[in-house]
Amino acid sequence: MDGCDQPSAIMPIRLEPVRGADQAGSVFAPPDRARLLHNSLTRGAEIRHKQAEALAGIPEHPMPARIPSLPAELDFASIRQTLLDAAAAAAAETLPRFRTPLAVENKWASGFDPVTEADKGAESAIRALIGERFADHAIIGEEWGRSGDGRFAWIIDPVDGTRAFISGVPVWGTLIGFAVDSRPVAGVMSQPFTGETFIGIPGGAEYRRGGDVLALRTSGRTELATARLSTTTPSLFRGPGQRLAYDALERNCLQVRYGLDCYAYCLLAAGHLDLVVEVGLQVYDIAALIPIIEEAGGAITAWDGGRPDGGGDVVAAATPELLEAALAVLAAAPGSQ
Repeated sequence: MDGCDQPSAIMPIRLEPVRGADQAGSVFAPPDRARLLHNSLTRGAEIRHKQAEALAGIPEHPMPARIPSLPAELDFASIRQTLLDAAAAAAAETLPRFRTPLAVENKWASGFDPVTEADKGAESAIRALIGERFADHAIIGEEWGRSGDGRFAWIIDPVDGTRAFISGVPVWGTLIGFAVDSRPVAGVMSQPFTGETFIGIPGGAEYRRGGDVLALRTSGRTELATARLSTTTPSLFRGPGQRLAYDALERNCLQVRYGLDCYAYCLLAAGHLDLVVEVGLQVYDIAALIPIIEEAGGAITAWDGGRPDGGGDVVAAATPELLEAALAVLAAAPGSQ
């Protein structure tokens, strides 16, 4: 399904260019091979120039307040490097197994929650690297649970989108978040098959691919009528009033795309989607994605408007205004209270 049922109610539309895009109009364009031959100083200057060109003429949307305060002892340069190194360690476990015959276990007695050696190997590799660098930090992972305690925790989903992984669809990713007092403040999503990395730390979010490092910024859209929506599948909305609420939101949006897992949130941070709506998330499903979205200028809450840090029912939006509009539609649906 490509959109809502009432196109006449939202025409005409004007889709703005994407902030942070390259000259081809997308942060996902293949790297310019000639530019990759330049030295690092030339590269840095050129990337900054391209970002300035992309930003020119587009009204800036305000960046929402992110984090009240952070402990002075935190070294975010080290945390950032650890996120990237841990993602690379995970890729060494996942990428060789992707699109190969794999034994798939089902973690549920009823239903289907798959896990493979890629999930287990990736989480073990991430845990080993973090344990070497931050032995006093807690680690929370989907496969091996929690180890350690304290204010600082690393939250891991080694393969978010295992169903996509075992189906050969490259919308899965490795999620690693870093939280302070249960509040996610930094995170990475790595998709090693496409070679893409999305990372958010206090001060900004960036997209990395093939040597390129580009700023991430959401679309800045504020109205549902031009919003591009995504969810994993409408069949997930099983709670009282959830399906009616979701269907009402979808009818108010320009278009919808299904089945993108964690990749949808990163497309939102990059300005290609405007809304992501999910239910029943675990902490490891969302912790890494919250800083990426918020540092790119987006907003994300639970359906009741509270913090989404622990998972649950979540709405992510390109702007606070769009989030408010989406939450109003969800709350107004019959049976949603």
